[in-house]
Amino acid sequence: MNHRTEPLWIKWTLIGLMLMFLGLFLVLPLVTVFYEAFRQGWTNYVSALLDKDALSAIRLTLLTLLIVVPLNTVFGVAAAWLVSKYEFHGKRLLVTLIDLPLAVSPVISGLVYVLLFGRQGFFGPWLLEHDLKIIFAIPGIVLATAFVTFSFVARELIPVMQSQGTEEEEAALILGANGWQTFLKVTLPNIKWGLLYGVIMCNARAMGEFGAVSVVSGRIRGQTNTMPLHVEILYNEYKTSAAFAVASLLTLLALVTLVVKSLIEHRQPLQRNT
Repeated sequence: MNHRTEPLWIKWTLIGLMLMFLGLFLVLPLVTVFYEAFRQGWTNYVSALLDKDALSAIRLTLLTLLIVVPLNTVFGVAAAWLVSKYEFHGKRLLVTLIDLPLAVSPVISGLVYVLLFGRQGFFGPWLLEHDLKIIFAIPGIVLATAFVTFSFVARELIPVMQSQGTEEEEAALILGANGWQTFLKVTLPNIKWGLLYGVIMCNARAMGEFGAVSVVSGRIRGQTNTMPLHVEILYNEYKTSAAFAVASLLTLLALVTLVVKSLIEHRQPLQRNT
């Protein structure tokens, strides 16, 4: 269909509808977050972020990201390599399992971990016997966040690596390169922008995860609260300004992530044209 033959008013009507929708459902809430965060002044804003419980939530969120993102990066690259370079029985099942976290509610995934590692769970007696604690502790938060986000890197890399085929890797192996050299000098340069895009999306999702973490964390103030949980607690206690202050920090990190994502999307076509 040739879009240039369509009446111009259709184009401007669609643009107007999109601008109205985005303004109402995206821009207005974002502006509201920052307005409420600074409504009581810069001093209160800084005090809310420097509160010991807020600092604890920020540290735990960053710690979770430092563990989960590298784990999911390694898993995503390995899974994409396996799916795109090899044929084997069960390949479709593996791809379906990679997509599973995207289809399952985060609350349900958190509940599954409680049923597995809680005191009355499948591994509960063994964990108690060895004095190990996963639920209502940092390991549970890491596990739940990793489960919710482990599809992002793999799903970004699989189509990229499938479209590139195996000819370049086979040529490198014929010329004497080993597997690690082939990955570093042939595969990685070809997938670097897709990999970075997947890592950024994984990081953004992990940073804002709420449902699964709320189930496994126990919401212990100053110990197992991540930033999203801390925002909810403050809001429920009618500490609106402090809640929006922490929320604004999360929002700012999300906006930075979107900017980086946009730069990568802009860089990818440039790379393909060179």
